[in-house]
Amino acid sequence: MHDIVEKVVAGDVRAVARLIRDIDDGIPEVREVLKALYPYTGKAYVVGITGAPGVGKSTLVDQMVAHLRKQGKTVGVLAVDPTSPFSGGAILGDRVRMQRHSMDPGVFIRSMATRGHFGGLTQSTRSAIDVLDAMGKDYILVETVGVGQDEVDVVKSAHTTVIVVIPGMGDDIQAIKAGILEAGDIFVINKAEREGADKTLSDLRLMLDMDQKKYEDEGKWRPPILKTEAIFDKGVKELLDAIEDHKKYLMESSGTLLSRKQRNKVHEELVDMVKNRLIQEVLSELTETGEFERAVDAIVEGRLDPYSACDTLVLPKLNKFKKA
Repeated sequence: MHDIVEKVVAGDVRAVARLIRDIDDGIPEVREVLKALYPYTGKAYVVGITGAPGVGKSTLVDQMVAHLRKQGKTVGVLAVDPTSPFSGGAILGDRVRMQRHSMDPGVFIRSMATRGHFGGLTQSTRSAIDVLDAMGKDYILVETVGVGQDEVDVVKSAHTTVIVVIPGMGDDIQAIKAGILEAGDIFVINKAEREGADKTLSDLRLMLDMDQKKYEDEGKWRPPILKTEAIFDKGVKELLDAIEDHKKYLMESSGTLLSRKQRNKVHEELVDMVKNRLIQEVLSELTETGEFERAVDAIVEGRLDPYSACDTLVLPKLNKFKKA
């Protein structure tokens, strides 16, 4: 274990790749490695990039990596893809779109599967962020699949959250719902050469204007709205400048906002870890004793409904906790 930790901290790409693969596969022994790596985390700046499928997130991330490398920054990219129903692996393969960085030792790119997690970020993705942080990456870009009212998990793990939209996606105001508006630190209208870019810009500006009092009275960060044409590398430098401005804003607020974000991040991660651990422990015990399969058989045969089966399986475990 100590050998793996030393290799990760030293930036060994193969060791990091193997460790993230083991994290994604749920290998139990990984927990001890992550515990040992945690003291080395906390230095990387995490940027979340989220938006509906087809808005050009991967192309945008690819250009961002190129610009950051020109600045001498090391970069880790986690592209969170939908899960294959057959293999359980990521199916979009965003790494294909970033092939030009594959031989760059200062860049580490990994596709990860959502495994059906609505927020787009699983615990394995959060653990992978910690691994890249411990590896010494200056920036970690987390590209998440989809965007929606319930899919804003990236904001819990990122310091800066970038929301990407494109013109002509139907009702623009409905596409940017209130929950997403709250989550965004920077809004990007990609493929801005398309017709309707100005309308999308005015719609977004109108929605932000509704909260103008909050920005003025409470001194909160007002998200900028930028236009980009990622495929032509237009507007990408301005996006990175805006990310840097947001970073400075967090740092200059006496560190309080950054600390609060860090606390929120730790809180959410711990909640998820506790839930995952409880689920694993309970399911493992139910599977070993055969109770779970017997409940499945009873439901299939019509002897029991799934709600009663769930109560029968879970309530005794909860009562055990209460007695303890």
